[in-house]
Amino acid sequence: MVVISLAIIIPVRYFLIQPFYVKGASMEPNFHDNEYLVIDEISYRFGIPERGDVIVFRYPFDPQEFFIKRVIGLPGESVQIRNGDIYVYNEESPDGFKLDETYLYENLKTTSLTEAKVVVKDDEYYVLGDNRIASKDSRVFGPVNKSFVIGRVFFRGWPFNKISVFNDINYPTQE
Repeated sequence: MVVISLAIIIPVRYFLIQPFYVKGASMEPNFHDNEYLVIDEISYRFGIPERGDVIVFRYPFDPQEFFIKRVIGLPGESVQIRNGDIYVYNEESPDGFKLDETYLYENLKTTSLTEAKVVVKDDEYYVLGDNRIASKDSRVFGPVNKSFVIGRVFFRGWPFNKISVFNDINYPTQE
């Protein structure tokens, strides 16, 4: 019975889903310190992250450390932060479009030391925490290589009063 259980549990744990414990306030108001999440690791084996997905990835400067952030810029795009707003430039919108981030509190406007456009390479993602004031993200360490992406947030299991499943995220992209 133990061998059968291990034969089922180990592949599920290491190839399909993984637990993740939120540390810090970088994703507030949507994810809080000490929440317990389940990460879907298999979706990105057959697809790619989309704008608005909340992902878990290995910190580029210390791969033993894991971060949780929201995908803002996709491969091949450019991202610019101006006056607290995020603009994305791509083939469909060469003049750029402003992201509509209605899921954020008004006082959590994005800050940046520079207004320069950041080019996201074909194998990278530009990620930001939802609490832009208290987040170490692509503004600090640059776009994240896809090889560091572990998976997307699938389920919140703790605290019990906030249990929820995160399916298709409809991220508003234009005004």
